[in-house]
Amino acid sequence: MKLHTRYIFSMGELYRKDNSLAFKNEKETKYLPIEGVREIYCMNEVSINTKLLDFLAKNGIILHFFNYYGNYSGSFYPRKNLISGRVLIAQVASLQNREIIAKSIVKGIALNIYEVLYHYFRHGKSELKALLEYLKFDALNLLDKANNINQIMFIEGQIWAKFYDSFELFLDESFALGKRVKRPPNNPMNAMISFGNTLLYTKTISAIYQTHLEQSISFLHESSEARFSLSLDLCEVFKPIIVFKTIFELVNLRKINIKKHFEKKLNFCLLNETGRKIFVQSFEERINETILHSKLKRKISYKTALKFEGYKLIKFICEGVEFVPFSLKDKR
Repeated sequence: MKLHTRYIFSMGELYRKDNSLAFKNEKETKYLPIEGVREIYCMNEVSINTKLLDFLAKNGIILHFFNYYGNYSGSFYPRKNLISGRVLIAQVASLQNREIIAKSIVKGIALNIYEVLYHYFRHGKSELKALLEYLKFDALNLLDKANNINQIMFIEGQIWAKFYDSFELFLDESFALGKRVKRPPNNPMNAMISFGNTLLYTKTISAIYQTHLEQSISFLHESSEARFSLSLDLCEVFKPIIVFKTIFELVNLRKINIKKHFEKKLNFCLLNETGRKIFVQSFEERINETILHSKLKRKISYKTALKFEGYKLIKFICEGVEFVPFSLKDKR
């Protein structure tokens, strides 16, 4: 059975109705079949109760919460069935060699950004040549020489900064990024980046939940009590492919409009409800897009590839198999 995602955009109450779900708002009550649902996104203020949570837990459904402004609040997921003391011990022990995994992740970021930008280079944006050479050669050479996490994260920061600077070469100037501002985003481009990154982060939380990995033990990002830092690690290489290709398509095909789809206040800018719906639709189409996996010799979705990143990490920490993040070039 194909598992899919449900999004709730309006305020209301989500509750159990017999052996299914119901959502009630000011206008109507909608019934949601539970078969095939993997996760539910509450993109507004939604009331729930413990009866619902127990029902979701029994059916293995994850619930992600966002507030009215599209900011991520947290997640509920059922008690994990995939628990392995062996994997947990190996994951902790691998922190002694975290630089190996961290370098692999940053290398994956650079190479996937390269592939995304090469599309525009092939279509006449010759100004990207210097950046492409940096991503393919200089950044990787710097990574090879880096000997601690701080140096690796500095190189990662440089890669993202150069990527952001390139947007002016192939995007409408009305969507100029300027400086990357996260909390809160201050213009439409920052708003889309923050929203897209958060969606991908929650998708990665759901993917890791289906493995034996511990969410709070990470390698590139510092392990944290306040977030699932391993999800931050594993989603990084997918950002250029899923988040930014979604954004570039929305902008270049004029599917998103600054005047119609954003809410601009004194010191912040956010997607409005209509804008979030448009973004989510394109994001879901992108993450469910299928590609040919070079090793499996069959087509898989990017969502499945996210889960495979967890399996590859387990192979590294338990068996010493080289961890090679997903590559857009060779689809592995």
